[in-house]
Formats: sequence, C-alpha cells, structure tokens
Amino acid sequence: MAGAACCASNSKAQSAKTRLILLGTGGGPRPRKASSASAQVIISGNTAYVIDCGNGVARQLVFADVALPTVRHIFLTHHHSDHNADYGNLIWLAWAAGLRTRVDTWGPPPLAKMTRLFFEMNASDIETRISNEGRVPLIPLVHVHELHNDGLVMRDGNVSVTATLVRHPPVVPAFAYRFDAADRSIVISGDTALSDNLVKLARGADILVHAVLYVPALDRLVARVPNATALKASIMANQTSAQDAGRVAQAAGVKTLVLSHFVPADDPEVTDQMWIDAARVYFRGSVIVGKDLLEI
Repeated sequence: MAGAACCASNSKAQSAKTRLILLGTGGGPRPRKASSASAQVIISGNTAYVIDCGNGVARQLVFADVALPTVRHIFLTHHHSDHNADYGNLIWLAWAAGLRTRVDTWGPPPLAKMTRLFFEMNASDIETRISNEGRVPLIPLVHVHELHNDGLVMRDGNVSVTATLVRHPPVVPAFAYRFDAADRSIVISGDTALSDNLVKLARGADILVHAVLYVPALDRLVARVPNATALKASIMANQTSAQDAGRVAQAAGVKTLVLSHFVPADDPEVTDQMWIDAARVYFRGSVIVGKDLLEI
C-alpha cells in the first residue's frame, strides 16, 4: 500500500510540473536531417502551449507524446517561415486528431489574415470531414489575437504570459514571450539581435531559451546558399551570437540558459562544447545545448 501511495504521489507530482519540451531547435527554413525547425511546447495543467510552428511541429508533438487535442494556445514570435510554416497545419491536424475545444492563437499581424486564408485554402477537406465524419466545425474553435505592443498577453489558471518587442529586422513586430507558472518561469526569445527588452523580460527567470548564432561558421553556411547574396549581412543584423546570448542571460540573472534555433544548424565542425564555451564567456549559470525533443 505504501509503495502504491508513493507511485501515485510521484505521478501526481509529475503531472503538476510545468514542462518545457524543445520540439525543433534548428534555425532557418531549409529542411534538415539533423534537426526540425523552430518550435517548443510548454505543458501546464495538462494544457499545451505551443510557441512557434516550424515545419513538422505536429509530428514533433506526437514524438514528444503530447496529445494534439491538448493544444489550447499557439504563440508565434514572428513571421518567418521557419517559425510559422506549420501554424495552420498544426490546428488542422490537431482537429483531425480529435480536437473539439477552443484554440487561441497569438502573434503579430497579419495573423488573422493568415488564419482566414489557410481555412479558405483547405475548405474542401474541412467541410468533407465535418459532413462525412461527423466532426465539429473547425473554424469556430479558433480565436485569433493579433499583438502589436509589449505587455500581458493572457492569463489562465496555469500560466501568465507576457510579451516584449525584440529586434529582428526587417521583420516588425517580433516578440519574445515569458511564461510564469506556479513552479517556474520560462522565457522564449524568438529570433532577435541583442535586446535590452529581452533582458528586462527575462529578469530572474528560471529558464531562458535563446536563439543563437556561431559567427565563425557563418561563411560556411552562406557558401551553401548561393542564391541568397545578402544572407550573411541579414543574419548578422538580426540574430544573437552565442556569446551575446550568454551576456543577456547573465544580465537578466536567469538560472539556466538553453541554446536553440542554431545558426548554423548542421555544421559538423561546430561541436556542442563550442556552443557552451561561447555562451560561458559571459554567463555563469547552467548552459544546455538544445536538442529536438529534449525536455527541460
């Protein structure tokens, strides 16, 4: 009996914990074998909060054993294809997997237009499945909220979510998000250059997931994309080096820095230790090199 009570207690504690799972940790829109595109999920109170929807996010949720019908909120940091390519697909496929409850989506304009056009594009399939399979109508489930400024985004019984504007030129606006739950606080940087706003948002957080660039490998990355003549200048202007991600984490006083959205994402000459060493130039806390499906 005592052993059964212990197991039940541990199970209850596990379900009560606010979980962070990295679904995709690669930066850039090019599909890769090594990693999926940018996405993560926070699970609190058996509710899934998805942040960014890079290619393959629905399948990554399945690999992470997160039931698609538990998705209640989707947050987009900005509108680059490695962050929003599967935004509509996630909603559509979750519905196909049994979603019957409201989903709220949050992000910069033109999120409402994107959502409407996605449903128009796939109207035939949606209408067929409603009439032929007895599914609930999909469109009334989805409630879109366009964000323009810093501040509180939403609050429910599990988390409070706050956004801040970050610098990711030429994409404006771009946001970072902070999730405050009863047991931990998690900040997702999105894509950004070095940002004072992000330092303020992340102040005292338990975890900061920060997109990172390894500058010495940039020329090798650009050499593989001959049609993008301005790519190097663009990346340098709108991303944060691993060293500067460590600088942000140190200034914010976070406990753990999680490196993600790696640029380059699949350079065999850049080792995990090189990412860690770069971040530790300025940061004195714990550093984790993000991997697809890693739970933190």
